[in-house]
Amino acid sequence: MESRQGRYIVEKLISKGAEADLYLGEWYGIPAVSKIRKPKPYRVPQLDQEIRRQRTVREASFMTEARRGGVTTPILYFVDENKAEIIMQYIEGRRIRELLKQGDGDPEIFSRLGQSIANLHLHGIMHGDLTTSNFVLTPDHKLVFLDFGLTFFSNRIEDMAVDLHLMKQVLNSAHTSVSSQVFKSVLEGYQLRAGKNLVREIGAKIREIERRGRYARVD
Repeated sequence: MESRQGRYIVEKLISKGAEADLYLGEWYGIPAVSKIRKPKPYRVPQLDQEIRRQRTVREASFMTEARRGGVTTPILYFVDENKAEIIMQYIEGRRIRELLKQGDGDPEIFSRLGQSIANLHLHGIMHGDLTTSNFVLTPDHKLVFLDFGLTFFSNRIEDMAVDLHLMKQVLNSAHTSVSSQVFKSVLEGYQLRAGKNLVREIGAKIREIERRGRYARVD
């Protein structure tokens, strides 16, 4: 199947999500990924199209802003607002989730990950989905951030803490044996960029969020 007058050639569906599907293909002969936000039948069609259009434009904008902040993301090739589609660079490598499942908790990798997260936060960008599935380590050892669909702007300490707290939860639930050491390495890297004072404030806020969760479960 071809689209964009032959510029993008779709090869196969590689992921189906609640909001969007991902297709592997080629963009002018270069491996590429197409992310298409699917129509929601329960929404009024005109409203649905506008919501998908806005979210597509926002995600592409955040990817661009993240790169300006020193964070590596897939290169954008094409954005089709009307079709709610982003065509971007295909990233070859292993997801951090896979590394951890294979027992690779190299502190250097996770320190660099923490530094990149701090770069985002210091530029007012909250990723919103810091799971181990959304980072890829490439063959040349670069860390690439994926999926900016839930990203938003904020300078609030609480939002920075929520971002990191989600990562801590994912590590605790999916990578229990190494979660403490990995998260420690992430915070050490974060501190290299953001400084002790900010990390201290964020750490206190994370503990507050965890207390709220415990109280909510008891109630």
